[in-house]
Amino acid sequence: MTSNFYAIHTQGLVRVAVCTPRVAVGDPGFNADETLALAKDGHARAVDLMLFPELGLSAYAIDDLLLQDTLVRRVELELARLVEASTALSPVLIVGAPVAHNGRLYNCAIAISRGRILGVVPKSFLPNYREYYENRWFAPGAGVVGLHTQIAGQSVPFGTDLLFTAADLPDFVFHMEMCEDFWAATPPSTQAALAGALILCNLSASNIVVGKADDRALLCASQSLRCQAAYLYSAAGPGESTTDLAWDGQATIHELGVLLAQTDRFPAKAQMAVADVDVERLRLERMRTPTFNNAAVASGRPETCFRRVEFHHKPSFQDVGLLRAIDRFPFVPDDLARLDKDCYEAFNIQVQGLAKRLDATKSRHIVVGVSGGLDSTHALIVAAKAFDALGKPRSDILGFTMPGFATSEGTKSNAWRLMRALGVTGEEIDIKPAARQLLTDLGHPFAVGEPVYDVTFENVQAGLRTDYLFRLANQRGGFVLGTGDLSELALGWCTYGVGDQMSHYNVNGSVAKTLIQHLIRWVATTGQFDADASQTLLSVLSTEISPELVPADASGAIQSTQAKVGPYELQDFNLYYITRYGLRPSKVAFLAWHAWKDRDAGHWPAHFPAEARNAYDLAAIKHWLGVFLFRFFEISQFKRSAMPNGPKVISGGNLSPRGDWRAPSDGSARIWLDELQANVP
Repeated sequence: MTSNFYAIHTQGLVRVAVCTPRVAVGDPGFNADETLALAKDGHARAVDLMLFPELGLSAYAIDDLLLQDTLVRRVELELARLVEASTALSPVLIVGAPVAHNGRLYNCAIAISRGRILGVVPKSFLPNYREYYENRWFAPGAGVVGLHTQIAGQSVPFGTDLLFTAADLPDFVFHMEMCEDFWAATPPSTQAALAGALILCNLSASNIVVGKADDRALLCASQSLRCQAAYLYSAAGPGESTTDLAWDGQATIHELGVLLAQTDRFPAKAQMAVADVDVERLRLERMRTPTFNNAAVASGRPETCFRRVEFHHKPSFQDVGLLRAIDRFPFVPDDLARLDKDCYEAFNIQVQGLAKRLDATKSRHIVVGVSGGLDSTHALIVAAKAFDALGKPRSDILGFTMPGFATSEGTKSNAWRLMRALGVTGEEIDIKPAARQLLTDLGHPFAVGEPVYDVTFENVQAGLRTDYLFRLANQRGGFVLGTGDLSELALGWCTYGVGDQMSHYNVNGSVAKTLIQHLIRWVATTGQFDADASQTLLSVLSTEISPELVPADASGAIQSTQAKVGPYELQDFNLYYITRYGLRPSKVAFLAWHAWKDRDAGHWPAHFPAEARNAYDLAAIKHWLGVFLFRFFEISQFKRSAMPNGPKVISGGNLSPRGDWRAPSDGSARIWLDELQANVP
């Protein structure tokens, strides 16, 4: 696989296009030419599957002309010409045409690949209300199964029971339905998805009236999410008859409820939208969702009712780029409105969780260690809001700053400024004397003046802080609020037991480091607290991420967490795709490379500082992914197996052994590291 690492086909993606060609009313020759022109463009752009509108070869709004033998025969001739031309084209073409079978006329979707008609699917549900009159011309396709028909000189499968699957490209499995089919209460695509189709295609005409575009988009997004599939939709566009109707040419590509690409509406000329659909991810999502598979069982196992039409797609496995937006920060939306909404929800989930725990324990106090860093800062402001929600005085929050051998004046002063601004009760306990005594008792070289800053030196300080907090909670009648975040738990970057891994309740355990920064900024900029508190929060954001356990070196450089465990922005990316979707490491590296290779490409979250916009080459991505795999799968699970309680906040962001992630503590990272080394150049 190494030589094909950069190919989308290697990485489980299929390139699809939704097309709105120009049409001429009742002129199959013109319409076939326009379809073929777009097909050639799709071939040049390495598209695998192209979807065209309903009745695109005849035009849709031609009424009784559909019953003219001359038109039906000419459509078949032009279809044969299109099939012949397809021998030199790589995309599978899905076109719409009226098809005569056994004395009936059907409104059909036709799949074509490399000179072969793969199958013909008739429209199941015919609209016959308001402006629609399809029962006048067509027979309904519902119940038409197990048949073959003769068309364009070929005998081909005919019926609503067809799935199409590429023999040489895993997970390239598609289904076809038409327009009204997905407005029905029981869309045929639902059964097809339960039978294994991963790409659901809708050939539509669908005239436009005010507000209808929103309805279509809602249905497409909903069907793709409910069916855990990609949903391709293409409506009729320029050239359809406007005798009584108008057409906007809406064409969209959705995957798992997310819009990947769309055409402009009301176009004056032919157009298409192209995107790379991650069919491998779709299959994995279904595999990890028992409800989807239970629905298949409850529906009588639809896979036994569909015929699978196999074809040889002949993928090139060449690097054709990636036509798909990959968020650098999967836990942080790029869109400002969505980021604002996510921050509002995340913050209030944390507040609600803590408020319930306070009520349940009848505790008067919360005890929290306040370092002046990101995590403890965020935990403290969540605590302040929880106390506000319960009508409790913030002075009952007991904040402790506990300077050690490497605590900087900047973080300590931020901790004090924030505690004063929030009105919590602040105290300081210098842990250095106790740490020196403990190091002396251990016979540690630091106790006799040697600059030995090993894990024992670090954990003596981390452990003492937690020990003090628990004993303070005993003494003051409260409980310890945890501050460690999801990213640290994933990497095992926490001191186990008597350390920052443990608390009575942790509001940050399901929040990634990359999101916490935006949550703090959101709290500061939306006026959740007064101006002094907000200004301090913004100051915290500019602080280097450091455990502050090891003194600065001779040059003055402080201990850097990210220099040890990797950039959190990369590790959060790895965490999301490995735990949320179970992707192969090489696939994760492929996606990360496209997301991070060019700092000037794509979108950045709102308010993201320009000087912090990084780029990473594939070598760096591979290195830090290796670090993640080793730390996550091999050396950190025992810490997560003993996690404190805390609310789940974000999808793909919970490692609780009582929730999203259950794994053995004595596992090995070998197979993940082997896959990474074998398949990433």
